[in-house]
Formats: sequence, structure tokens, C-alpha cells
Amino acid sequence: MMALVHTEAPPIALLPPDAIMNRAAGENFPVASRLLARRQRDHLLAIYGFARLVDDIGDEAAGDRDRLLDALEGELDRVFGGEPQDPLMRALAATVRACGLPRAPLEALIAANRQDQRVHAYNTFAELEAYCALSANPVGRLVLHVFGAATPRRVALSDHICTALQLTEHWQDVAEDLERGRVYVPAEDLRRFDCSAADLALRPAPEKVRRLVRYEVNRAREILDAGTPLVGTLRGRPRLAVAAFVAGGRAALTAIERAGYDVSGGGPRASGPSRVIALVPILMPARWIIR
Repeated sequence: MMALVHTEAPPIALLPPDAIMNRAAGENFPVASRLLARRQRDHLLAIYGFARLVDDIGDEAAGDRDRLLDALEGELDRVFGGEPQDPLMRALAATVRACGLPRAPLEALIAANRQDQRVHAYNTFAELEAYCALSANPVGRLVLHVFGAATPRRVALSDHICTALQLTEHWQDVAEDLERGRVYVPAEDLRRFDCSAADLALRPAPEKVRRLVRYEVNRAREILDAGTPLVGTLRGRPRLAVAAFVAGGRAALTAIERAGYDVSGGGPRASGPSRVIALVPILMPARWIIR
């Protein structure tokens, strides 16, 4: 296992490249789409590796996670103004230079994981959306920079897609998040359906929890649909890749629906064939019209 060593912070364990690839293959919405050219895929893997590392520090690292995130932010300084020593961070630096990546989205991913250390529940859906703006939307913005397509309109559409994908993962991972002491279901929605956080842990899920999850799934689907016109603004392989990301989200939401909205035993995951089936209508021009 590779590590970054700093004099004022603990070492940061980094995932080796093959581990990053293995995790990418297992994600619901892998950034490193096989539909892309090798050069673009390598750039997206560099972004994915950084995002995965930040999440691992925020969710799994032993010891002082804030200090580890401080150390990672210091390493980000080297990415933009020096020469990182670790291969993963060197790959990120090469992508930053080649694609003109801005620093702000990378910093936002660190900020989201700092927030995870202090905020374990959200009162309103607006607060949860603001969290997604830190934890998910920056990835989409970076991807658009890799594609050379980061216009204001595309960024706005991408934000819808990324927020929806993040919400989908939250609804899949309700049980896992509870084990970590986190509740992403907004308190206002729990009250709306007369549920408590303790109800979310019941197996099988009671009917009122299923109604709550159905409500959240439908809202995530609406947000995802609002961003789908991004597909029609792109061409070639990037268009197919973004369509595949959207298809992955739609298939995951459908998997939750088919499970009767019971995610108490772990979120239902979409199969490969179901993602392919979901991809076809997304590529139809009628789906790109902004209503």
C-alpha cells in the first residue's frame, strides 16, 4: 500500500491503481466508463482515484480524519504547484495540466468529507441538496472539463444528474449509513411519513418506511430526468458515457422499486442487463428535450 508522508500530519494510505480499477468496476456509476477513449478514461480514473481516496478517509480511516484530510489538502497544493511523489497524485496532476481542471471541485470533495465528520443528519431536503453540491456535483463538473464541454448550461444539467445519483446511493445505503451513525433521510421527510431513524433499521421495513423510500426514489428520479437533456448536448463517446451514467441511476432506482422499496437489508443493485435496457430510451432524441 502506498502512502504520503508529511511532517505535520499522519500518513495517508492510498489505493494502488489496480484497487481503484476494481472499485470502479463495482460502483453503481463508475466514472471510468469503458465507452471512452483510453486517454479520457485515464483522466477520469485519476479523478475517480482522488474522489475514492477522499471518501475512504472520511468514512473508514482510523485516527484523526480531519488531520488526514488536512494532509490530503496539502498534497493537493503539490498537484497545482509542485510535484507529487505518489503515482496516484501524479496522475491527478497530469490530468489537471492536460484538461485545465479547476481546483475548486477537488477542494469541495474534501469539504464534503469534513462535513461528514460533524454532520450526521439533515433537517431538510435543501440541506441535503447542499451537501450533494459538495460531495457529488464536483465530480460531474470535472468530467465535463475532461470532455472539454464545461459550459454553464451543461454544468447546470450535470449538477442535476450528480445530485440524483448521490441521492440514489443514499437511498440504497440507508442501512449501511445507519451503521456509521448517519441518517441522510431528511428529518422533515421522516416526520412527513411518521417515521423515526429507529424505524429505518427495522427488518423487514414497515409499510410507512417503504412509503418514505418510495417518495425519495420518485424525487431522485425527477431530478435525474431534469438533467438528462445533457446527453443531447454532447457528441460521440462522451454522449454515450453520460447516457450510461444516467442509465445506471435509472436502473438503480428501478431496482429499489422492484424490491418493494425495502432497503433495510442493504440496497438492491441494478444488474448489467438492466442498465443496458435503461440506456436505450435515454439515447432517443425525444428524451433530450427540456420541458
